[in-house]
Amino acid sequence: MSHDQLMQDKNAISVSAEVRYLPEHSDASAERYVFAYTITIRNSGASRAQLISRHWIITDANDKTEEVRGPGVVGKQPMLEPGDSFQYTSGAQISSPVGTMHGSYQMQAADGTLFDAPIAPFTLAVPRVLH
Repeated sequence: MSHDQLMQDKNAISVSAEVRYLPEHSDASAERYVFAYTITIRNSGASRAQLISRHWIITDANDKTEEVRGPGVVGKQPMLEPGDSFQYTSGAQISSPVGTMHGSYQMQAADGTLFDAPIAPFTLAVPRVLH
């Protein structure tokens, strides 16, 4: 096993997302579609890790892209022991009924090593309305 593989096993962070459309905050005539997303971050590695910062790339159906960077998530920089998870809910607004989000969290391992935890793309979509 290479050194990189050992580091990957020690610092293993998984990220999952659930999305909810918020019609009460959206206005299709103004091209404003608002979504809440709940993120679960799990430390499946063998070492404690702290979330330091976030980097999101939000893209709508018109290929308009917005990048968001900042410290922590919802004002926190959670420390995750091996096996621990942290969940939070935040929101995003796009100008089309469908879009995507992806990015990464910058994490710091117990030994001070910085590493990125990727956030796989997930879809923001207005549910189909049946008439």
